Amino acid sequence: MAQEHYFSAQPAGDFTPRTLTVPLDGRAVEVVTAGGVFSPSALDTGTSVLFGAVPAPPPGGDLLDLGCGWGPIALTMALKSPHARVWAVDVNERARELTRMNAERLGLDNVTAVAPDEVPAELRFTGIWSNPPIRIGKGELHGLLDAWLPRLDQGSDAWLVVARNLGSDSLQRWMEARYAGELQITRAATNKGYRVLRVRNRSGLTGPIRVSRG
Repeated sequence: MAQEHYFSAQPAGDFTPRTLTVPLDGRAVEVVTAGGVFSPSALDTGTSVLFGAVPAPPPGGDLLDLGCGWGPIALTMALKSPHARVWAVDVNERARELTRMNAERLGLDNVTAVAPDEVPAELRFTGIWSNPPIRIGKGELHGLLDAWLPRLDQGSDAWLVVARNLGSDSLQRWMEARYAGELQITRAATNKGYRVLRVRNRSGLTGPIRVSRG
């Protein structure tokens, strides 16, 4: 199945889970993946770069994996912060089911895999980690970030990994202009052709952003 359809709500093709051994939180674990989701045959390079660049997630509160796929980021956050609640969000119902299956396999009861509209609107996050779905297109991606980044708690960080050849630098410039005065955007790391971008809510933002038009 073509990878560009991993962001479909209902992927075509049979749902045939298969096992895969991957490194998560410093150890090898066995998970299940399937066609129709992002990177079903391996832990993708971008996610590996993200893991190598970010500090441990906050120990409590609500954490978000935006675009969870089969769950590597959400599972890692849950393993590192067992007292936090991890929201694994994806439009792809197959991805959500795989994430639930993998959380159960690893004995994690702090992972909630849901569609975007199933996250309570009032919820705010002590941390966001994401390998965002760049291939959905610039307009859709910007809308996705507008919907979720302003939901960071004051002083909390989002960490995004984006391939340089897929527009990481232009995305950083767009965020710097879009969220000027509200969210602080910095480049935290560069590795293997990927940028890791840090987004901090430094202003106590508690509602919709005041978009910079300049």
